[in-house]
Amino acid sequence: MAQSSKNGLIRDLLMASGARLAWHLPEPMPRRWLEEVHDPDYVAQVLEARVPREKERRIGFPVTPQVAARAQAVPGGTWAAAMLALRHGFAANTAGGSHHALAETGAGYCVFNDLALAAVRLVEEGTVDRLLVVDVDVHQGDGTAALTAGRPGIATYSIHAAKNFPARKARSTLDVSLADGVGDDEYLATLEETLTPLLDEVRPGIVLYQAGVDPFGGDQLGRLALTDDGLARREALVARLMRRRGLPLASTVGGGYGADKPAIARRHVAAILTLGEAMAPSA
Repeated sequence: MAQSSKNGLIRDLLMASGARLAWHLPEPMPRRWLEEVHDPDYVAQVLEARVPREKERRIGFPVTPQVAARAQAVPGGTWAAAMLALRHGFAANTAGGSHHALAETGAGYCVFNDLALAAVRLVEEGTVDRLLVVDVDVHQGDGTAALTAGRPGIATYSIHAAKNFPARKARSTLDVSLADGVGDDEYLATLEETLTPLLDEVRPGIVLYQAGVDPFGGDQLGRLALTDDGLARREALVARLMRRRGLPLASTVGGGYGADKPAIARRHVAAILTLGEAMAPSA
């Protein structure tokens, strides 16, 4: 499956990077939390690898037993990254960012919504009182917004290409829709101008960060025009906003699409390493 091969490349590139990394293997997200966010019937369909064909078409691939196991592990990784970030300031899930999954079905290459699952668990267990999901993927975080709408303590932010998938947008706490072809400088200025006041309004205990690299200008499914330098500046900006407020940050991989999988994986790895360096206590 394309998504798995990308994640494998990310892992291998991180291991070969020479960076000081502490690796953690997450526990699968407990079923009770899956059912707290997703419809129990859909949870059963996934875990038993009997997802109806129409839902598999929305997801974009068959849900085999291997995919089902991964779908339960990835939210566990995002929750574990959040717990580690609360202790160390920053942690990254080398998968995740499955922001299109909805209550009763997956969609857009997403099976379970790890961001919503981690957010709900963190608040419901009392780990934090408030949190903010910041989604910079080129596609709107519709599933995350829908699944967390009305839940106390959870706010959502999405900056995305207005004309991109999904055609029908959900309502985040704050949505920032961009015209096709927006480049580095306009993107970064808009991100800072819109995210800064929301951070100060929400005053979250942690930020969950969907760090999709598909705003890159050459992305197969993107409509924006960021460069590799622009993506690096984006991560540095987000880290700076977090550090100024003493906020822990937990990142997920999100989207990045095209035939050159190693190049896409390198962008994801660059995002993780840039964030890690910028969030380090000595940075």
